[in-house]
Amino acid sequence: MTAASGTRLGGRPKLLSIDDILDARPQKPMATTRDRGWTGVTLDLHRPYFNCAESYPGLDHHVICYHPSGSARLVQRRAGTVHEGVIKGGVSLVMPAGYDSAWEGESGLSARFRIPPSLITAAAEQLGPCATTRVEIRNEFEVRDPVLERLARALLAELDLKPHPAQVLLIDSISMALAAHMLRQYNAFEAIEDYQVPALGKQELARLVTYVEDNLDRVITLAELAGVVNVSRFHFTRLFKRSTGFTAIKFVEQCRIRRAQALISETDLPLVDIALITGFADQSHFTRRFHRQVGCTPAAYARQMGSRRQSRRRLN
Repeated sequence: MTAASGTRLGGRPKLLSIDDILDARPQKPMATTRDRGWTGVTLDLHRPYFNCAESYPGLDHHVICYHPSGSARLVQRRAGTVHEGVIKGGVSLVMPAGYDSAWEGESGLSARFRIPPSLITAAAEQLGPCATTRVEIRNEFEVRDPVLERLARALLAELDLKPHPAQVLLIDSISMALAAHMLRQYNAFEAIEDYQVPALGKQELARLVTYVEDNLDRVITLAELAGVVNVSRFHFTRLFKRSTGFTAIKFVEQCRIRRAQALISETDLPLVDIALITGFADQSHFTRRFHRQVGCTPAAYARQMGSRRQSRRRLN
């Protein structure tokens, strides 16, 4: 089977986008992240199928095809090279953007991670002014990469969970880690030298604190925080950790907990309302995170604060 496609001027095949590939392939994914509203990496999970004979024009994105389990004999053709092998559980294929491809044989259970080149480019920009800006992702027919496997399994685990506001931050972080690993492990050009990440200034940190405290009632993404200080989200993650000693996700949660403590101490709002005001998904999630940070449940903290208020009233 050959995927139908339009052509560019000059008769060159049009590159298939992340959206186009759904219509071009005869097999639809059994599960996908496309309806989750995630940014960064797109994940399609495909069931095993047999006797395939397919060819496709190049894609406008990079693909990592990770096989969680099973085995299948597959013939791959890319860049004028033919590779035949048994793809076993834990093995990945890396296909850079722009490669025509042909596939024959069997496909086991496979997770297809579709990575926009812009994600890789953004990671490359953070190598610093003394590092190479040349990026060319290598073609790999069969590779066993423990780091790639752990990141793939982390994304697959999130796909199994029901949607949650915290997933936006988690997927953002995993996507950044995956792009950084691709750049380190599969870039044909090596970085010249390590680049020392500077720290954020006091004014930049103050702007971040203000922004977070003004938006605690909703999900706050890494991209938003990066925009506050005018850097990419890749650069922001490293800058923030270097400047504060902890991650931006942990910082946002600490702000939520501090606001919750203040509301419990100073108001008579129900705990369920305080949970929503401070951006937690529900009261159960609020209780778990509050207990982890403060050492007691919100209800116990409220009783302590209530006793203190009563004592102050009696003294007055």
